[in-house]
Amino acid sequence: MSRPLDLGSAGGFRRPRRLDVLIPTRNRPAELAVTLAGLAAQVEVPDFGVVVSDQSDHDPAYAHPAAATMVRALRHRGHPVLLTRRLPRRGLAEHRAYLLDRSVARYVLCLDDDVWLEPGTLDRLVTAIGELGCGFVGNAVHGLSYADDVRPETHRHYEEWAGPVVPELVRPDTPQWQRAAIHPAANLLHVQQKLGLPAGAWRAYKVSWIGGCVLYDRAALVDAGGFEFWRRVPANHQGEDVAAQLAVLARYGGAGVLPSGAYHLESPTTVTERDVEAWEVVAADSPQPA
Repeated sequence: MSRPLDLGSAGGFRRPRRLDVLIPTRNRPAELAVTLAGLAAQVEVPDFGVVVSDQSDHDPAYAHPAAATMVRALRHRGHPVLLTRRLPRRGLAEHRAYLLDRSVARYVLCLDDDVWLEPGTLDRLVTAIGELGCGFVGNAVHGLSYADDVRPETHRHYEEWAGPVVPELVRPDTPQWQRAAIHPAANLLHVQQKLGLPAGAWRAYKVSWIGGCVLYDRAALVDAGGFEFWRRVPANHQGEDVAAQLAVLARYGGAGVLPSGAYHLESPTTVTERDVEAWEVVAADSPQPA
């Protein structure tokens, strides 16, 4: 049997760093272990921390031996890790707001608990946001079970930024909203394969929103309201990541980054009550396109 796992302290963790990774989790010990394993392999970025906040129905996912080992591996490699529980559950947005408040890092990566990152992914994202100077960049996740399901009609929604990334007001009744069609299944992987980028090269492309792996300039996210809209939505919502990104897009702009090194584990969702789209509530109170 392994020894008890040190949870870390909030005060000790909340220190200025270049990057913190924020992971909300619930009832996913195996997936969390894979997600943490991907982070442990990100050797090009030496100074990131990790916060895991658990809302499992029983034992926290990080207590599973596989996940606990990856926590220890991260710490062994010099990465501070804070393990917390946030109960009772008040919805996805409140959980993300809680995680964001645990960090004072320059950049924060909102990473879902069912995403594996291939080596080099963090370095590419940090490089991209530094060069682009926008509010967020992200890697949309590949679903490899769809690798043979090519949908060329979605590829037309891929559009690279030809110049600086600029703010955009994106709403469902705008053409920009259709960009989201490039992200389901393995559509982005097929675009990525067609581009055939040389090693070390990357491209920034236009998005409406990105799910699963989004790196924010923390100051921009906070200035755009962060996830504080959780007080305006019922607990049984989804789309909290969309709401936050639309707000950041409108003020600071954002971009997807290819190649994407993020892979979806394709596990069943643990969010079964999805009666309200948080972005609809937030967008209704925000400026509309002219």
